Amino acid sequence: MKYLVLIVLSVFFLNCKQEKTEELSAQSIIDSSIEVSGGKQIAASEIGFTFRDIHYKAKRLNGAYALIRKQNKGKDWIIDSLTNTDFKRSVNNTSVEVPDSMVTRYSASVNSVHYFSVLPYGLNDQAVNKKRLEDFSIKGKNYYAIQVTFDPNGGGEDFEDVFIYWINKATEKVDYLAYSYNEDEGKGLRFREAFNERYVNGIRFVDYNNYKPEDATVSLAILPQLFEGGKLQLLSKIELENLSVSLH
Repeated sequence: MKYLVLIVLSVFFLNCKQEKTEELSAQSIIDSSIEVSGGKQIAASEIGFTFRDIHYKAKRLNGAYALIRKQNKGKDWIIDSLTNTDFKRSVNNTSVEVPDSMVTRYSASVNSVHYFSVLPYGLNDQAVNKKRLEDFSIKGKNYYAIQVTFDPNGGGEDFEDVFIYWINKATEKVDYLAYSYNEDEGKGLRFREAFNERYVNGIRFVDYNNYKPEDATVSLAILPQLFEGGKLQLLSKIELENLSVSLH
């Protein structure tokens, strides 16, 4: 009887250890990917770029950040600034009041571009939940698959979005990602293929080919298969221009 109890306890603790290892595995994969993509440099940097003729600047230091967007509309220059604590807008260098209903929308719009520009940096935020899925092969290369979801508290306006990142096992870099979204215009899926990799002051930047499936109800996890089979529609290219990086 004593030996039976010991065997049961051993199996119980082994299962607990395996579950914990699996959980830590997703975290460690993301940690390594952030590191090889210049995470330490991003944490204390000032990054500028142009995306679709709109100017962006991100200032990060000691956990504080200011994400800025500057755009020209007619005769007006509009500057939006999102920080840890608030959102502000100015028009031609004069502060303007923004209705509460629009603050969330503008903040999400500014944050989204900056978020994608330095992926996978940001995937260790408190509201992020990570889960390792089954490994995958894309174009003959082996990938870890990490699913990312968000807590309602701190996850932003689009906390219900679900992401999957395919991280190259050999390079530990994000080569592909996909996400589902649910907006006023409806639901949808997107698949992105990274290209034009370059490092600026130790920080990795990529551009993306942005695809969608014909059927928006398919599983997010099978998008790589549809991609390899030529069954995704190329919608656009996500390209960052005029990149500049200064480190603190």
